[in-house]
Amino acid sequence: MKSEQSREAWNKGKLVGQTPPLRPKDVWAIRIYLQNAHAVRDLALFNLAIDSKLRGCDLVSLRVRDVTHGNQILPRAQVIQRKTQRPVQFELTESTRNAVGAWLEKAALRSEQYLFPSRLSASPHLSTRQYARMIRRWAGAAGLDPTAYGTHSMRRTKATLIYKRTENLRAVQLLLGHSKIESTIRYLGIEVDDALEISEQTEI
Repeated sequence: MKSEQSREAWNKGKLVGQTPPLRPKDVWAIRIYLQNAHAVRDLALFNLAIDSKLRGCDLVSLRVRDVTHGNQILPRAQVIQRKTQRPVQFELTESTRNAVGAWLEKAALRSEQYLFPSRLSASPHLSTRQYARMIRRWAGAAGLDPTAYGTHSMRRTKATLIYKRTENLRAVQLLLGHSKIESTIRYLGIEVDDALEISEQTEI
């Protein structure tokens, strides 16, 4: 239990998945902030986090070869999730491909290298703690409460928007890499009333 508590201390006791997703206007505010700051790495990381919907541990451990083929940034990629050991696919939109391409050009990274190397000698790639601190900084720059947002906010952002627009739980389940639909329901915070409303709209 002690090891679990120490591992979760950075999240201040919040339940995983309970941090709110970003709203579209918040996403754009952060993108503009990063572009104006010429934060090439951070913009690539932010855009890729939104598109991939990956857990923080999977995002920071991506290698260049996971999202590229030769000199091209892939429009779709697939990785094995560390938590479940199940594959999950994700898309890279044009803006994300451009941001990742700009970062690769600046950092001159090789195929086998980590996409987001750590600037600390003790770690080969960006840690989830570093990533979480960056998210809080981004949130603050967008005028949000930095303490309210975390790595799962990034994972939930596009998934929540897709669900609101389509009400397709199965699609969101696949995109998040959940093995059970119940996990997706809990993760999105769907209430019983929401589920009943969807059911009422479905006639047999």
